[in-house]
Amino acid sequence: MSAVPVAKASRGRRWFRWLLALPFLFAAASVLQVVVLRFVDPPFTAFMAARVVEAWGKGEFGFRVAYEWRDLDRMAASLPLSMVAAEDQNFASHHGFDLGAIEKARVHNRKMVERAEKRGRPVTRLRGASTISQQVAKNLFLWQGSNRVTRWARKGLEAWYTVLIEALWPKTRILEVYANVAEFGDGVYGGQAAARRYWGKDASGLTANESARLAAVLPSPRRYSAHRPGPYVQRRAAGIQRQVRQIGGTAYLEALQ
Repeated sequence: MSAVPVAKASRGRRWFRWLLALPFLFAAASVLQVVVLRFVDPPFTAFMAARVVEAWGKGEFGFRVAYEWRDLDRMAASLPLSMVAAEDQNFASHHGFDLGAIEKARVHNRKMVERAEKRGRPVTRLRGASTISQQVAKNLFLWQGSNRVTRWARKGLEAWYTVLIEALWPKTRILEVYANVAEFGDGVYGGQAAARRYWGKDASGLTANESARLAAVLPSPRRYSAHRPGPYVQRRAAGIQRQVRQIGGTAYLEALQ
């Protein structure tokens, strides 16, 4: 046998071993990412980077995101409470995925699709069931978009990072990160940046109503305004304040410790 085929076979085996090793390398790297971010406040997120790239792609080279970290104990308690009340009332008890909410969303969305088909209209008011842990995973590490080919890959990675976050972070850290990286307006990320932009104050000074209005614009902060709320945001904010009382108010946060 000549040396050339032997050399090619050897290179082929090396490439094959590398391909086999890739999933393990990715798993190790992602675990390291999540462990580091348990203790280090993220300087930016994947969503922030994508928003800047989007703006630059439109020629908006002066675009900058507004982002300023605040620890959970330096925020008004009403903000994280409002976010839990608005988006994930089972946050304290689930392990990253709220199966009950997923089933309710599936039933609701099926009804909305059937109703739209009967009326010959586009489907509206579809309900999501993402938990706060899933939102943190998505904001920190993943990308946006509706491409069918990449959507399933994104969902798989979201599930993987959600499992890691729930396993390696305490609930208070998950909530702290979410309150700092959630988008509350176009390019406005986190409670501190939103408080500064909309009311000229620190996040520690947010009122219950202001916090509820911020939570009310999620998950569509570019469609709705917390600063100049329309009827929908005002109604939803009032409902969020009632739900905050129902989950126990500040005692809820104390129980997470």
